[in-house]
Amino acid sequence: MSVTISLIALNVLVSVVTLYAAPQLFNKFMMMPYRTVRQKTWYELVSSGFVHAGLGHLFLNMFVLFFFGLVLERTIGQGHFLALYFTGLIVSGLPSLYKEKDNPEFATVGASGAVEGVLFAFIFLFPLDPIYIMFIPVGIPAIIFGALFLAYSVYASRKEGRINHLAHIAGALWGLVYLIIFVPNTIDHFLTVFGLL
Repeated sequence: MSVTISLIALNVLVSVVTLYAAPQLFNKFMMMPYRTVRQKTWYELVSSGFVHAGLGHLFLNMFVLFFFGLVLERTIGQGHFLALYFTGLIVSGLPSLYKEKDNPEFATVGASGAVEGVLFAFIFLFPLDPIYIMFIPVGIPAIIFGALFLAYSVYASRKEGRINHLAHIAGALWGLVYLIIFVPNTIDHFLTVFGLL
């Protein structure tokens, strides 16, 4: 069975259960850096990635995971894909963990960090493939979309808000780093796409 489909099924199951049947688990699974550091609940770096703030939040993450995850999984293999996803969950949570460790009000949930890792790994391997955004009828080359997304995330991370842009940035960068470190010939492939090798 596809790892991507299994991850989507697990995300949907855990998110729906914690939203509607067992809200006490929602609180237990979310990452609250103040609590994580003081109570040593390090599991929150992973568990927070399987709970979502609502069905819209869940759908958006799973939509992106479905369309880019299936291709990436076939390209780098199930083992690498699974490792990328779970290390992406952890790595994407670290900046917030450090920044908000003394803030008892801060909490974060969602698979966005891991999903951004998947998306940006796809972008690195298929930089010229078009990515389509709602209401824009023309595909944007993946590498341009990635650059614009990162620029926006850096800008938005400087403002207060409910979206954890730091997790998006860290997850996206980790997607690139993971490929370069662990997947052979990634840089050569990237250069070949642009005719530089």
